Amino acid sequence: MPAGLALVALLLAGSGQTAPPAPQRPGFPAPDRPVSAIVSDQWSDEASRDDAGEASAVMRLLGVKPGMAVADIGAGRGYYVMRLSKAVGPSGRVYAQDIVPAYLARLGQRVAKAKLDNVTLVTGTADDPKLPPGSIDLALMVHMYHEISAPYALLWRLHDALRPGARVGIVDSDRPTDSHGTPPKLLDCEMAAVGYRFVARHALDAATHLSVYAPGERPVPETIRVCKA
Repeated sequence: MPAGLALVALLLAGSGQTAPPAPQRPGFPAPDRPVSAIVSDQWSDEASRDDAGEASAVMRLLGVKPGMAVADIGAGRGYYVMRLSKAVGPSGRVYAQDIVPAYLARLGQRVAKAKLDNVTLVTGTADDPKLPPGSIDLALMVHMYHEISAPYALLWRLHDALRPGARVGIVDSDRPTDSHGTPPKLLDCEMAAVGYRFVARHALDAATHLSVYAPGERPVPETIRVCKA
C-alpha cells in the first residue's frame, strides 16, 4: 500500500461512513437555531469556484503565506486543501479536517495521488475538531458553519489548537441557517459567546462574506449564553 494511502487508512480506521450525531456533552448548550444537513462534500464545482476567484481572495485577505499551519475544518472534497497546500509550501502544514469518514477517505486518495506531503487528515467529531494542541495559525471554515450542530462546544475546543496570534476565518452566505447560510449578526453572537473577538468582515460577493475572529478568553462552558437566530 502506498505511504499516503496507508496514512489515510490509519486515520480512518474504525470509522463508519456517515457523520455521527452531535452529542451535547454536559456543560455545553445546544444552539437555539436550525442546523442545515450535510448534503455534499463540495459547495460547487471547482472550475466555477476558480472562475469566481473566491479561494484566492480568501487566502489573500487572511494573509496565507509559506510556513503557516492552516486547518480547513469541513474540508470535504478538498477544494481549499489543494490550494492551501501550495500556498503554505513545504515548510507549512494543512490540516484537512472533516467529520464524515467517507469524505476523508476520498480526500485522502486525492492527497496521496497529488503527493501532498504537507497535508494531514484529521477525523473530527461534531463537537470537537480534534486538532493537535497549539498547532494552528489559521482555522478556516468555508460554506459549512451552518452545518455545525454543536457550535459552542466545537468553537470552545478549537481554541486549544490555536497558536498565539492565530485567526479564525469563516466564509458563509447571508441567509438563514436552515437555508445553508449564516447571518453575520448571528455568527458574531455565537463566536463572542465562546470568547472570540471580531476582527473584520469582507464581502466576497453580493451574498457571501468572510468573517475574521481572534481567540480571547473562554468562558466556563456552563455560563455560555445561547444566541437566538
